[in-house]
Parts: sequence; C-alpha cells; structure tokens
Amino acid sequence: MMKSILRILPKNILLTTQLQRSYRVSSTLQHGARDPNAATINVNFIDRDGDLVKVQGEVGKSIMDTAHQNGIDLEGACEGSMACSTCHVFVEESFFDQLPEPEEEEEDMLDLAYDLRDNSRLGCQVILTEDLEGITVTIPSQHRNMQ
Repeated sequence: MMKSILRILPKNILLTTQLQRSYRVSSTLQHGARDPNAATINVNFIDRDGDLVKVQGEVGKSIMDTAHQNGIDLEGACEGSMACSTCHVFVEESFFDQLPEPEEEEEDMLDLAYDLRDNSRLGCQVILTEDLEGITVTIPSQHRNMQ
C-alpha cells in the first residue's frame, strides 16, 4: 500500500514523500477454532448427566478449552483467568498424579468449589500433553460461582 505524505517547507516548497508499507498475511484461528496441524489426544468427559463423551483435544490446550471446543457444558465464568471455580473437574486417579502440582492460586479457587475432592482440579489449569492420552475427567453435577 502506498501512502503519500505532503509537507510544506519554508518558502512554500511542496515536497511529496512516498511511504510504502508491507503487510504479512498469515492464517488466523478464530476464537474456539482448531488448529488443523496441532497434535491431538483422546479426552473423555463424563458430563453432568453421567454420560461419557469422547473427544479429541489439542495438545497445549486446557481441559476447559477442549470442553468448550466440543460443546461440552463446562462453565468458565472467568475465561481461564483463575478467578472462579466454575471449571472445576474431577480427574481420573490414574492421570491425577501425572499432573503438575496446583499453584496456590488454583488451590484457593478450589476451596470455593462445590463437592471438592482429592482429585479436584480447575479445568483451565489442566493443560493437555501427549502423556495424558485417554484422560477422563468428570464434570461435577453442580458448581458454585463465588468470584
């Protein structure tokens, strides 16, 4: 794109300068869209009704994002900023020990969660890795939003 800039100099001399801008165009992903080149793993959700829902989750995405991308009813009132406990899930015991320890902020938010258990985590803080292939998480029957 070319853009002209006009400058008036002393003694009424008119100077035109041409500026040229270059633009890079890259593919973009819309909010919630999947990256077709991303590595994926199998993720199992047990929804509020007790039904098993099997989906593909992108490595590097959170459990909460994976649920949202697949139309699974897991709230995330704070959009993953760890300011609520509405994305609270129960992680299957065999996978729970593979997860990094929760940060203090996550533990503080979990204290506000409905039906807190030893295998409770915030879905926004559980990031999918290839080691979590086949992970199963259960969505509690209720949640509390005490931001």
